[in-house]
Amino acid sequence: MRESRSKNIVIDILPGLLLCVVVMFLGIYGAELIGYIMIWTGLLSEGSSTPVSGIFVAILIGIVIRNVINLSDIFTKGISFSMKYVLRTGIILLGLRLSLMEALKLGAFGVPLIVACISVGLALTLFLTKKMNQSMRLGTLIASGTGICGVTAIMATSPVIKAKENEISYAVANITIFGLTGMMLYPFLGHFLFADDPIKAGLFLGTAIHDTAQVTGAALIYDQLFQNPAVIETAAVTKLTRNLFIIAIIPLVSYIFFNYSRKEAGQDKLEKEELPKWYTFIPLFVIGFLILSVIRTIGDATLESAGNAFGLFTGRTWESIYNNLSSFGTTYLLGAAMAGVGLSANFKKFKGMGLKPFYIGFMAAVAVGVVSVILVSLFGGYVRV
Repeated sequence: MRESRSKNIVIDILPGLLLCVVVMFLGIYGAELIGYIMIWTGLLSEGSSTPVSGIFVAILIGIVIRNVINLSDIFTKGISFSMKYVLRTGIILLGLRLSLMEALKLGAFGVPLIVACISVGLALTLFLTKKMNQSMRLGTLIASGTGICGVTAIMATSPVIKAKENEISYAVANITIFGLTGMMLYPFLGHFLFADDPIKAGLFLGTAIHDTAQVTGAALIYDQLFQNPAVIETAAVTKLTRNLFIIAIIPLVSYIFFNYSRKEAGQDKLEKEELPKWYTFIPLFVIGFLILSVIRTIGDATLESAGNAFGLFTGRTWESIYNNLSSFGTTYLLGAAMAGVGLSANFKKFKGMGLKPFYIGFMAAVAVGVVSVILVSLFGGYVRV
């Protein structure tokens, strides 16, 4: 009986999951094709990586399939599985990309600068959401994406606050549009403002642009236009440090969302014992992310101090282990999950949501950029990566 039920579950999930995998691969090769076209047209130098994320292309392909082809219900459970469980596994493996030692490179001024930019993104987005009478659930997703790490933060926050599929798709579209705009414009702005200091330029790109792939793309564009590779390293370190705050921000925004929802429902006066415990706001996949990040940190520390990671692995072996595992998580697992986002983005569901959430995302993105410019101008000179 149990075996029969398990087989039924697999059969229900398989079609949609396979579709997500196919769309994910189309996204990866589509992004590479765009890179080749950019090299061929002279927009990129020979041998450069594509500045376009395969995840972004996968989302676009999924959106086209969802809204042009009438998908059968046979794919629904597999797409939902990809957006929930495949996503969480990918986020856990993402922890191996982020060593806590990277944050130490930015010193006493770099980390507070990142915290300030994250705080502005979160606070302004939530404030505007409330002022414009928009869905706090949607506003929370946009706030997470703007403040931390774009699409990944949105997808990590969505299961905790029980976001609806159309809200997730809307938030992803919001963040993607403004992130890509920043990726194309901010290299020029960064050079105009900080041409004499590549570290300041890298700090600006790493704090002002939403998604990790977009930050990388902007840094590559900067290097190719102005021949300054130091910007790439600084932007990467800044963004990876910023991504670490996903550990704290997801529980925080979940707590804020819960309290807001409780007040809206007129439940202000609940007894303390009726309130959820603080640890219920920390999802298990965030704990998994933190554990792997700590493992990566210890491995790097023991490699530096003793010559072998954990006393077992040479530098090359250790680098291969964490790179391969994290790349599998970020490229394939998160890619399949984001393909699911695109495949579930039915534009018909957006009709009642209007344009106000886009205005909120735009104002938050501009505010984060302005704060980044001000703080980098004032304190960027003290940061040395």
